[in-house]
Amino acid sequence: MSLRINDVAPDFTADSTAGQIHFHDWVGDSYAILFSHPKDFTPVCTTEFSAVAQLVPEFEKRNTKVLGVSVDSVEEHVKWKADIASLAGVPANFPIIDDTSLTVSKLYDMLPAEAWLPDGRTAADSASVRTVFIVGPDKKVRLTMSYPMSVGRNFAEILRALDAVQATEGVPFATPANWVPGQDVIVALSVSTEDARTRFGDVDVKLPYLRTVKAQG
Repeated sequence: MSLRINDVAPDFTADSTAGQIHFHDWVGDSYAILFSHPKDFTPVCTTEFSAVAQLVPEFEKRNTKVLGVSVDSVEEHVKWKADIASLAGVPANFPIIDDTSLTVSKLYDMLPAEAWLPDGRTAADSASVRTVFIVGPDKKVRLTMSYPMSVGRNFAEILRALDAVQATEGVPFATPANWVPGQDVIVALSVSTEDARTRFGDVDVKLPYLRTVKAQG
C-alpha cells in the first residue's frame, strides 16, 4: 500500500556513501527529503543529482537533510559522485543509499508497476521511479511526488514545496497556487475573518471562503 500524507515514514537501516544510516535517527530534529533515482551513470539522473548538489546550501538553510536512494551499490555511488561534481561545479555533499536489496524501494513503494522482482532481476527490471518524500521532524510524511523514469524532476519546485510545507506547519494557513515565499497566505476556514484580523492584521477578503493575509514571520 502506498504511503499517505501524515503516515509515519518507514524507518530503515542502510549503507550509504556517508556510512551506515539509521533513517529516523539520521533525520533527528530536521526535515528530510528522501528521493530515489533509477540508476547511477545515466544522463537524467546525473542532471538531477547535480541540481541537488547545487541546492544543498538552500536545503541546509531550511534545516533540511537530503538523502538519495538507488538500487546501485555504495562503490558505484562513490564513483558516480565524481561525474555529479563535474557537471554541478560543486561536490555532491549528501549521502546516497545502497539499496541493492530493494529494502527501501519496497518500503516506500518506489518501484514501477511492471517491476520484476524475482532473483535474476536486472537493474532495468527493478529500477526505482523518480519518487520524492518530504518528511517532517516528527518522521511523518508531509509531501510526496512521483515522476516516470523518462521525466527529470524540477528541484526548484521541490524547494518551493518545502517552503510551503514549512510556512504552513502548525499554523492556520494554506498557500495558494504558485505561491512563493513572501507572498500572502490563505487563512484556514476554521478561523473567522474577525479572529484573523485580530491575530494577523489586515485581511484581504477575495471571496467569503478565500481570505489572505501577509505571511507571518
